[in-house]
Amino acid sequence: MKKHAANILTSSRIVLAPVFFVLFGLAKTRPVFSVLLGLWVLYAVMEISDLFDGMVARRTGNVSDIGKLLDPFADVVARLTYFLAFVVAGILPAWIFLLIMYRELGILFLRMILSRHGFAMGARAGGKLKSVFYSVSTFMGLAVFSWPHIFPALGWLSYLNVAMIVCFSVSIVLAYMSFIDYVRVAVSFFRQEK
Repeated sequence: MKKHAANILTSSRIVLAPVFFVLFGLAKTRPVFSVLLGLWVLYAVMEISDLFDGMVARRTGNVSDIGKLLDPFADVVARLTYFLAFVVAGILPAWIFLLIMYRELGILFLRMILSRHGFAMGARAGGKLKSVFYSVSTFMGLAVFSWPHIFPALGWLSYLNVAMIVCFSVSIVLAYMSFIDYVRVAVSFFRQEK
């Protein structure tokens, strides 16, 4: 069990992602405090699992090629689920979701090609920074979604919405900058292989 703890933590995001989407849909139709709180707790659990799975793998000495591929895959499943929920709720423009989805699918495809050549490309610094901004963007999206139901008398929603769009814009810039970095690593690998 200890040997697989990191991969179990990682896999939990894949399992919890559809639960988040269903709970978000419920919160959209019945935005009572308990449902909104459940949504925030689920988001926190998923993000904490992302924070700790790598630490657990390193601490137990179980950093594996499957973990290097599973972790970014679980991140993509979780984040795209968050962002799609925001699009469905009408708080995130679809073009932002598409730009993020295209980048993430591009990276997954690149990793798939590299893994066929025996190279498991783990997360790089740019990708980790992008992930931090994805998490912050999700936090802001949840705040925009929850605010009118929790604090209906306070009129800060327009400011929160602008802050959310700024966070997502920064996320997109970082996502494509890190994509270029991953492509550079892949090109370097194939050159060395030749």
